[in-house]
Formats: sequence, structure tokens, C-alpha cells
Amino acid sequence: MAPSVMKLSQVPNRTDYVDMVYTRLRDAISDGTLAPGERVTQEDLAARLNVSRSPVLQALRLLKKDGLLQEAPGRGLLVTRLEPERIGHLYQIRGALDALAARLAANRGKKIPMALIVRGREVTARTDVHAMIEADMAFHRAIYEASGNPLIVDNALLHWVHFRRLMGAVLRQSASRQGIWDEHEAIAVAINSQDAALAGALSEQHAEIARAALIGHLQQATRDAA
Repeated sequence: MAPSVMKLSQVPNRTDYVDMVYTRLRDAISDGTLAPGERVTQEDLAARLNVSRSPVLQALRLLKKDGLLQEAPGRGLLVTRLEPERIGHLYQIRGALDALAARLAANRGKKIPMALIVRGREVTARTDVHAMIEADMAFHRAIYEASGNPLIVDNALLHWVHFRRLMGAVLRQSASRQGIWDEHEAIAVAINSQDAALAGALSEQHAEIARAALIGHLQQATRDAA
């Protein structure tokens, strides 16, 4: 029996849509529609997205440069697998950036809108992983911007595409979803209360919990497949 093919949302008919194709594929990798280790080809993706092969080729080159795709044996490309060591390195960066941003935001007396928490809990109650990722990213970006240090935003953007993918992998585990927003709310309350030490500590803890949950999930999946 042929494996089922998950549907990608098609790109509207327009002449300049390399960025749109890139975004569709990046989001599909982040939310698991294109799974780690899955083989992809230019022809198949062009058909699934209802576009010509040229913008797909350019988007695939960008995704490969980002490290989301890699050469496959034979023909085509593979969605890069999530490796525990790589995950650990990314979370080290994210934990440091998040903690610094949270401390600075608290020291500056900035307020993180609690509406972001409300929105996050709302989307978490549904099944749209992409919407969950966007809500998660909006929360963290609000803290980066509240820090007042534009270099934090710039450095986060360097790894943004990988942070999105890590968030997607964690959010696909339904048991983790509400706990994530409990942690977010605690961080926001600490910042809004100008408790810089607590805000920084909670941010580091938040990153470590996510790292441990994701690595644990991958290890369990490996054991189940053995």
C-alpha cells in the first residue's frame, strides 16, 4: 500500500513567489508536515504546491543553506533529522538569549502583554501546530524587543528558523502544550513585576525543560522503532 501523502497548502498563482514557496516549505518542516528524514524532490513539491519547478528549486537551495534540508542518497533531498547534540547546542544559545532578554526587560520596567498568554492558551486548545508556533514565537519576540538591545533580536534571527523547528517538535507533543504556557505566564509575571533575577532564571529553566522534553521524545521514538 502506498504511504499517505500529507497535503501542503498550495501557493496562489503569481509570478514572484519564491519567498512564499520557501515559507510554505519552512513551515511544513517546522510543523511536521514534512517529517525529519523524509525525502523531497523538486518535481513532487512543485506538484503538491501547484507551482512551477523554478521557485521550488530556489526555495530548496535556501532551505539547504539554512540546514533544514540535506542531500539524500541517490536523488533529491532529505529533511534534516533532529539530532540530540544539535538540539543541545541550539538550546544553549536560546536559553542564554532568553534569560538575558528577560532580565533586561524587567530592569527596564517593560510590560509583556498578557494578551499574548491568552492567545497562546487559545491556540494550544486546538490542533493547528503552525498557529501554536506563531504564538510561541510572538511571546519570545516580545521579550527580545522589550530588552531594548537590538543585538538580541539580531542574534535570535540568525537561529530563528531552527528555533521555530524546535518549537514545532515540542508542541507536537500534546502533553507539553499547556505546561509551556504556564511557564510563559510565570516569565511574563516576573518581568512585569520587575524581578529580573527570577525572570532570567525562569527563562533558562524554560529552555532546559523544552530541551529535555524534546530529547526524551526522540530517544523514546528511537527505542520504539528498534
